[in-house]
Amino acid sequence: MAGHRIFTTSFASIYPHYVAKAERKGHTRAEVHQVITWLTGYDDAGLERVLADETDLETFFAQAPAMNPDASLITGVICGLRVEEVEDPLMQQIRWMDKLVDEVARGKKMTSILRTP
Repeated sequence: MAGHRIFTTSFASIYPHYVAKAERKGHTRAEVHQVITWLTGYDDAGLERVLADETDLETFFAQAPAMNPDASLITGVICGLRVEEVEDPLMQQIRWMDKLVDEVARGKKMTSILRTP
């Protein structure tokens, strides 16, 4: 069975939308970077590389250096779906990233976004 078309979308094509969303609400590219690196384990150089290579989302998550073990603590609704109930593991990872960026844009405290005790 073929995956959802978002799986073949490049990270580089959605990243500017994440940054624009955060900046429209008075937040920064650095905050977006912080939540993405927290989730995936990519460092700044790694993110720049996947952006330059136009890596698709399936590969982006498959090659993520270290998915954060606390990612399963990400809950809530994004695009009308509860992220904790998404069954496809890749789609759930994408929704986690969407949710983190949404929380940055809404001005949630970084300690809460990063699920820091």
